[in-house]
Amino acid sequence: MSTSNDLQATVEALVRRGKGILAADESGPTIAKRFKAIGVESTQENRRAYRSLLLSTPGLGESISGVILYEETLGQSADDGEPLAALAARQGIVPGIKVDAGKGPLAFAPGEEITQGLDGLAQRLEAYVAQGARFAKWRAVYNVSGTLPSRMAIEANAEALARYAAICQSQGVVPIVEPEVLIDGDHSLARCAEVTQEVLHEVFGALRRHRVVLEHILLKPSMVVPGKAHAQQAGPEEVAAQTLRVLRRAVPAAVPGINFLSGGQSPVEATANLDALNRLGPQPWQLSFSYGRALQDPALQAWQGQPAHARACQDALRKRARLNGLASEGKYSAEMEGGR
Repeated sequence: MSTSNDLQATVEALVRRGKGILAADESGPTIAKRFKAIGVESTQENRRAYRSLLLSTPGLGESISGVILYEETLGQSADDGEPLAALAARQGIVPGIKVDAGKGPLAFAPGEEITQGLDGLAQRLEAYVAQGARFAKWRAVYNVSGTLPSRMAIEANAEALARYAAICQSQGVVPIVEPEVLIDGDHSLARCAEVTQEVLHEVFGALRRHRVVLEHILLKPSMVVPGKAHAQQAGPEEVAAQTLRVLRRAVPAAVPGINFLSGGQSPVEATANLDALNRLGPQPWQLSFSYGRALQDPALQAWQGQPAHARACQDALRKRARLNGLASEGKYSAEMEGGR
């Protein structure tokens, strides 16, 4: 099979009606923080046990088409010795991999950040593919204020995202392009929309310069929401209307799927906002989810690191996945939160 056919097959497996992507790619410091909140030590074995529990959730593949794994997880196995990537695939879930090396300060740009990890990426991808990964993810972040992000930060991160995407496609790996406009701060809904539109315009300009095939990427953007410290928050209908307005202006119809990040929204907020987006009618792209915390937080709270709570953990994850699957078709309602 040609590289183009491989990419198309992966895209089709990921972009499935009523399904989305589970982000389980927390870095070491991030998962340590989440484990600490439930009183669990972040050891390699505890991380393996937890992620194995997630991926072995019965019926998870009914609502989840892909899972983004951390490098450590891609090399781990379930209790019976089955590699976790193979466990996901057996559920009908496409394994993917986070490939960026995290963010750091952008030189001569106070308050701005740039994502690292391009060096040696092609070679790393070869190893990841051999371990079962079929798609990848790279996250860029944009801090928002009255003056941030600067043009320099917008251009630098777009260039890195495009270079990453081109390298992925050259290796037969579908790239998820994730430009995250951060929810931190007191900026308004209008300011978030302004920044998001500028960021997306720059990202797609860079993707074109690097000859990235848009039909073989997925976009993982933020929804347009006010900063979490802003006095006036927005309801699902307003979030959906403003998000869709920006997407129509900035995202080419060639992109097959847009899988939103939750970005600090609560599990219920993320589901309600996704549902409101899909109630606005058919769009050029499939609108779905690629949530981390908004899928996992209820599962973590149910688990508490206790083997006896394994079923409760899986039930919580399956419920959130199912509700978001319904939201990706505009069929969710708040009354469903009470059921299992």
